Amino acid sequence: MKDRAPAPGGLALVQALVNTLNLESGADALDTEAGRGAFGLAPQDVDAARALRESLRAACLAHAGHPAHEPVRDLGELLAGGPLLVEVDGATGAASLVPADASALTARVAAAIAEALIAGTWLRLKACEAVTCHWAYYDRSPAGRSRWCDMGVCGARAKMRAYRARKAAPGTSP
Repeated sequence: MKDRAPAPGGLALVQALVNTLNLESGADALDTEAGRGAFGLAPQDVDAARALRESLRAACLAHAGHPAHEPVRDLGELLAGGPLLVEVDGATGAASLVPADASALTARVAAAIAEALIAGTWLRLKACEAVTCHWAYYDRSPAGRSRWCDMGVCGARAKMRAYRARKAAPGTSP
């Protein structure tokens, strides 16, 4: 399950953060030292990281056309806590947005989203529509209409439920 390639560029950070919680099992990687270490988090930073994670999940669900899975804090307000700076390369003149504090997760996420906005990839980071999953995935389909993180698991389950519902409905033909 969840065997899609990671999102491109900085969106891989956003995808990895959203996917620290397995909704089906309840396992939260941020509960472990290794899970926190992957994002440079101290134990006292976990509550803020969880709030950011769930607001990002709600945005990914919105990208797929689904409502938020639970009430969440406004993502824009959370990202305001991670200021960005404009960095200009003296040799080429190329400009980019970089975190004002490279160790702050919120600033790194804000920079990743800004990079994705410029690249036109932000709206392709979606969350699986399965209510027991909501795993973040990058939609690489040509039409941008993927619905599930994994067609072999979440997609197959949804299609089987729909099939069984049709079969159980009175007055339907076989």
